[in-house]
Amino acid sequence: MVIGDGVLTPTISVLSAISGLQDPATSGLSNGWIVFIACVVLVGLFALQHRGTHRVAFIFAPIVVLWLLSIGIIGLYNIIRWNPRIFVALSPHYIAKFFKKTGRDGWISLGGVLLAITGTEAMFADLGHFTAASIRLAFVGVIYPCLVLQYMGQAAFLSKNMPAVYDSFYLSIPSPLFWPVFVIATLAAVVGSQAIISATFSIVKQCLALGCFPRVKVVHTSRWIHGQIYIPEINWILMVLCLAVALGFRDITVIGNAYGLACITVMFVTTCLMSLVIIFVWQKNVLVSLLFLVFFGAIEAAYLSAAVMKVPQGGWAPIALAFVFMSIMYVWHYGTRRKYMFDLQNKVSMKWILNLGPSLGIMRVPGIGLIYTELVTGVPAIFSHFVTNLPAFHQVLVFVCVKSVPVPYVPIDERYLIGRIGPREYRMYRCIVRYGYKDVQKDDENFENHLVMSIARFVQMEAEESASSGSYESSTEGRMAVVHTTDTTGTGLVVRDSTDDDAAAAGTSSLTRSSKSETLRSLQEIYELENAGSVSRRRRVRFQIDEEERIDPRVRDELSDLLEAKEAGVAYIIGHSYVKARKNSNLLKTFAINYAYSFLRKNCRGPSVTLHIPHISLIEVGMIYYV
Repeated sequence: MVIGDGVLTPTISVLSAISGLQDPATSGLSNGWIVFIACVVLVGLFALQHRGTHRVAFIFAPIVVLWLLSIGIIGLYNIIRWNPRIFVALSPHYIAKFFKKTGRDGWISLGGVLLAITGTEAMFADLGHFTAASIRLAFVGVIYPCLVLQYMGQAAFLSKNMPAVYDSFYLSIPSPLFWPVFVIATLAAVVGSQAIISATFSIVKQCLALGCFPRVKVVHTSRWIHGQIYIPEINWILMVLCLAVALGFRDITVIGNAYGLACITVMFVTTCLMSLVIIFVWQKNVLVSLLFLVFFGAIEAAYLSAAVMKVPQGGWAPIALAFVFMSIMYVWHYGTRRKYMFDLQNKVSMKWILNLGPSLGIMRVPGIGLIYTELVTGVPAIFSHFVTNLPAFHQVLVFVCVKSVPVPYVPIDERYLIGRIGPREYRMYRCIVRYGYKDVQKDDENFENHLVMSIARFVQMEAEESASSGSYESSTEGRMAVVHTTDTTGTGLVVRDSTDDDAAAAGTSSLTRSSKSETLRSLQEIYELENAGSVSRRRRVRFQIDEEERIDPRVRDELSDLLEAKEAGVAYIIGHSYVKARKNSNLLKTFAINYAYSFLRKNCRGPSVTLHIPHISLIEVGMIYYV
């Protein structure tokens, strides 16, 4: 329903604002021209999304404030001019009187009354940009009073001009103020639409982090404000759907029915989830949560029941959108989960690795091999597939697992978990990199440096624990430990920035010890020239073993191997998997895996792009998964 809200809010906001041009006083444009102008505004709105909210946000607040003050003043003017006694309608007595007189028709009318409050919730989409306290203050101090004055003014106007009910807002505006208010209304519709579009981007990003949405490109449009993002694929999908709704329905009443159902459904689901937050996050009594759910849920359920009656008159649109996107998310999550279970059930046994010996039965060449896997324990099947098909592997192997955890942010000092695989002489490690669902998984230029520092610190920590226990015996599977990357003490290494001469000397030394061919070295040079802008921003550092620190000889040898491998180069190894359903699978599973999931994988961003792996150092290993 959130995606439906993101589609319907811009459509109805812009179309409602432009509908003022149907006023007979302005020569009354036809409905076709109204829809055409609204579509042009919508295309312009989505075309500007890539610029980022922060570039135009400085005019958002003045537009919203001017809009609210305008409708508040106009509402007050209509109250004074047409019916000052309209203030009596604030009494709850008239609510009971209204339902007593109208009965079932009054209950059904709640679906229309709902539209009087929808749109105000869009400002809460800015919780990622502003504090909750500032939004509460703005709502209570400005938004709510201005809305009440405006709707009371329209009620006062209609009490004396009932035939104008079809467009009471624009018809209640004094003629000299029509065009200024029309312009402000259009700009306010754009601002409100911007808020819900940004909220849709944010929700999709969090679904992506939790593995519930296909991989898409996430662009952070602001260097200073963390929550401002742009997702090109979602942006253009929303634009196409908005245009389809505007051109397909061409009736603001029908779109209003769909919009009302989407909004109240989101509100009701939010209330239900909030009751769970009260229990599990805030650790409050179950009774408090139940009272909250009963009070607010009963009110929203009444509106929801009335909105459901509008399903045949356009309310089916958000239901259809929700079904489509829910199906996409379910298929993606199901396929990804089945692929993970295949990896989990086909892990390489430690006995097989131990039988290969420290050389793994192949030639160990200089360099570090980073093998990306989704497993947090064990060795993935892709490793045995690689070893049995190639005669050589890197001197140091690191199995890297990138995981999103259900917390907003993970501090940098708690991000890396390091462990060992097999005996020490195998030089095989495991690194789990943890991100929160709001963390920025960007191209971290210091990732390789952080990784080397983390492994060095882990080696030292393991040696210290072994010394305290009086044994330095090899273990087949070491424990995982949180390793801090911001402090270099206790690693046995000295880190210093490289000057240009040092970098050149280090590069020459690295190439001398490396097994890279002349062709590969020339490709590396071409890559660095083509990416001179990004390469120049990298922090060039050199690692050296601290000669002043007393280090166990075996630890010194391991650190020396690690540094030599780092200087020789780092290769990124990732599986290029093909997921197929087993032959004995039922028809539904076969369609979901072989067609739906395969289509999503082919048309989403590749894992190497999502993980920001440099192409010059990427090795892809093809495998077929029968799930």
